[in-house]
Amino acid sequence: MPATSTALSYIPGQRWISDAEIDLGLGTVLQSDRRSITLLFPSQGETRVYSTSTAPLTRVIFSEGDTLTHQDGWTMKVEDTQEVDGLLIYLGQSEDGEFLEIPETQLDPEIRFQGPRERLLTGQIDRNNEYTLRALSRQAQTQLAQDPLLGLRGPRVGLVPHQLYIAHEVGQRLAPRVLLADEVGLGKTIEAGMILHQQLITGRAQRALILVPSSLCHQWLVELLRRFGLPVTLMDKSRTEASDTPFADAQLALCSLDWLVEDDLAFTQAQEENWDLLIIDEAHHLSWSPTEASPEYLRVKELSQQIPGLLLLTATPEQSGESGFFAQLQLLDPARYPSLEAFQAEEGGYRICAEAISRLEQQLPLEDQEREALQSRLSHDSQALLELLEHPESDDEQRDEARQQLINQLLDRYGTGRVLFRNRRASVPGFPGREAHPVGLDCPSAYLELLEQYTQPHRQMMAEAMTGTAWPFAALYPERLYAAGSQDEGDWWQFDPRVDWLLEKLEELQDEKVLLICAKAETALELSEGLRRRAGVLAAVFHEGMDLFDRDRAAAWFAEEEDGAPLLICSEIGSEGRNFQFAHHLVLFDLPAHPDLLEQRIGRLDRIGQTQTIQLHLPYLETTAQEDWLTFCHEGLDQLTTPRPVGASLWTEFQEEIIQLLKGELAVDSLIPRIQDARDAAEIELEAGRHRLLELASHRPEVSDQLVEQLAEADHDKLLREFLEVALDVYRIQNEDLDAHTWYLKPGKESDTAIFTDVHFDMEEGNSATFLRDKAMARDDLHFLTWEHPLTRNCLEAATSTVKGNTTVALLKNPALPAGTLLVEIFFCLQLPSQHPKQVERYLPPQSLRLLLDAQGNNLAPKVGFKGLSKQLVKMKKGLARDIVKLRQDQLRNLLDQAESQASEQLPSMLEKAQQLMRSQLDPEISRLEALAEHNPAVRDTEINSLKELRQQLDASLNDASLKMDAVRVVVAAGKDDGS
Repeated sequence: MPATSTALSYIPGQRWISDAEIDLGLGTVLQSDRRSITLLFPSQGETRVYSTSTAPLTRVIFSEGDTLTHQDGWTMKVEDTQEVDGLLIYLGQSEDGEFLEIPETQLDPEIRFQGPRERLLTGQIDRNNEYTLRALSRQAQTQLAQDPLLGLRGPRVGLVPHQLYIAHEVGQRLAPRVLLADEVGLGKTIEAGMILHQQLITGRAQRALILVPSSLCHQWLVELLRRFGLPVTLMDKSRTEASDTPFADAQLALCSLDWLVEDDLAFTQAQEENWDLLIIDEAHHLSWSPTEASPEYLRVKELSQQIPGLLLLTATPEQSGESGFFAQLQLLDPARYPSLEAFQAEEGGYRICAEAISRLEQQLPLEDQEREALQSRLSHDSQALLELLEHPESDDEQRDEARQQLINQLLDRYGTGRVLFRNRRASVPGFPGREAHPVGLDCPSAYLELLEQYTQPHRQMMAEAMTGTAWPFAALYPERLYAAGSQDEGDWWQFDPRVDWLLEKLEELQDEKVLLICAKAETALELSEGLRRRAGVLAAVFHEGMDLFDRDRAAAWFAEEEDGAPLLICSEIGSEGRNFQFAHHLVLFDLPAHPDLLEQRIGRLDRIGQTQTIQLHLPYLETTAQEDWLTFCHEGLDQLTTPRPVGASLWTEFQEEIIQLLKGELAVDSLIPRIQDARDAAEIELEAGRHRLLELASHRPEVSDQLVEQLAEADHDKLLREFLEVALDVYRIQNEDLDAHTWYLKPGKESDTAIFTDVHFDMEEGNSATFLRDKAMARDDLHFLTWEHPLTRNCLEAATSTVKGNTTVALLKNPALPAGTLLVEIFFCLQLPSQHPKQVERYLPPQSLRLLLDAQGNNLAPKVGFKGLSKQLVKMKKGLARDIVKLRQDQLRNLLDQAESQASEQLPSMLEKAQQLMRSQLDPEISRLEALAEHNPAVRDTEINSLKELRQQLDASLNDASLKMDAVRVVVAAGKDDGS
């Protein structure tokens, strides 16, 4: 390894480096005298002249075992060194065993010193806080790599038990293929986002393709960015026209499934990419029957055959009938579900199994028929549990334990329980009630006269063009038709009775937060202006024409308790991806043209965790399409007071009659009873078709309760705060405490802004961030700081991916130690072979060994911890640090040699522990899946084989692992002196 010369004799041909300009590389002495030294730096073509008395230069001397590069490019390993007339000649052998020599004058000038040993001995000293950050980063990476909840800590989501259970169960699988079928309002998008986030963080997936209905593209974009910190590329026709490979640079590509069905070129371009995970929302639209398949189904089938992971999302898997339900499962695993007939036969056999579990839960004895049915599904250990449960001499504790284990095993072995998850609102606590308050208002004559004009088809086509909504649904928004016309009576908000009603309601609810949603951005903007001009009401506005920062500010202003806006006016986008559950009053200024959109609107307040009954206020214009549409939604679907999962299917079934109703061609009284009867029949059928056993397998409280408890503790993670404080100091980011749990971060001119890559951050104004989950959920403008936040991950990566921080010299302020006492702290990393599995870090942590050697080579690390030592250290000026290294280079070289020797002695035991850790995690899961596969064909052979292959690859990586010195800190005691 390179050393430094203590002699200040400069001879032409010697190689030195500039301490002040390390990037100049290796310099050659051209001439010297008593006053000055001239050096040439060939790699940069630069010449420097230094004063002999103050030259910031370090002589480069390589040692036995170092590998050198000749100026012609060949390499040699040093075995000996000779000195001739003040110049060094290095002797050694090539890789082929040929004896070689390299005069220092012929060394490659491009040589760079990257390792901590080389950099230390050549005087390349970093700041102590950079070293501290590097050490803390290695320790954090070790802990995170082994964290069983890795990937679940970062999302800005509530700790909802059933969501956490599904995300934890599915997210840890290799190439998961599942159907997420929770009922409306239970958070399928959140579950999918958590699974995606977990797959990306753990390295199980690198790229994902997300296909959704066009109306939901923005919702997904917002959800993934704001809740999970995942930057998504929104794909559309303009991108495909601008590039031959538009999907190539997208790690997470989001686009409309309709578009990929219509655009053959776009589909081909998407298909040519290597994706790890495919996510399909609203999967019930993938129609299939034994005689016909929809274009959407065929497109998804092609993609699912080449993409390893697949998530299908639908609140109504049964909506497309039993054959459609089967078709969704066949997409997930064609080998497991080869035919509709086999699926129907198998499904029938699970009902009795569900009844048996129900009796076990109620602690009732099993019927003979149930016991016989279970025998075919139970392995030897399960039968033993059944015998223990029914044995007359078993005590209550033994029976309870046997009963729970038996239930768990039956759930684990239930066929679709591994590929399908479905939770119901009725079984999930925390949902509020709803109260609807429709208010009929006289329709202004200006609107009546205007609507009368739209009886002709060509006028209706004009209305569609002006509003962007198909006729007759465009008639639901008369203010838009009026605004597009002559406006003879002034602005619509001057005479629209809904505005008068709203002003009265705001006066009545002056101490309450009110969320108002309307269909169009223009209506939101104009209504806000009308309220300001008519009554001085200042409202926050939220619409699709605003960028994300402006939307965040509007939402944050509304969320503020003291000086916040009492009213937030949203366009339809306000019903997508936002959480306003702190409010309890929702004004529906109009109604959307689809039941799903109406449910999304109400869902901004009707959420798990809402503390009060939701008050729905619905002003509508009588004798217009608004009244008929409200009657359909309220009396027909009964959707305002209760979520109706069958609403979308009824909307499709009665679409022609609905159009006639809104056109005034069908009486509402003749349609509503039919809608009500159809609704009741559909819900009876839905209830009868639900899978009780499936719902039990979709959530196990004994598992989710532990997840909730562990994740809740993360709000008070002191190690995270300590790490970020050091990181922000190193990268020169201004950090101001707003309160005990909230920071204000602002980059300056000297900041390293690279750590904000992929962070949704205002680089000009700065942003605030919090460590509290609940606060982050209530304030979308706040970053939620966790170990998985992009800013934290970028700091970890930046601190360990370069040489910065791998050497430092510090002063020890401890009067108990004599002045000049020397300690050397060395961190070692386990180094992997170049080819290794992606997930090897979970079993082979990146940093595993710390040594603290005294002058005699004794390891004090077991007695003196890293944090305890760091607290006693103060920074040292670089000039003094370099002088210490030069004066003690022989001693330091000897201690570093001893450190490497001691580390190599500990390597076998470290690898053995890593082997045990790997086996303890993989072997039980492999055994469990093999046992399951005997009774449950839903367990794929590829899943088991992938784990076995991973175990084999990890064995090979462990066998080839070695220790690499990662960082060195030289510590010198100041004694009783203050060291200044």
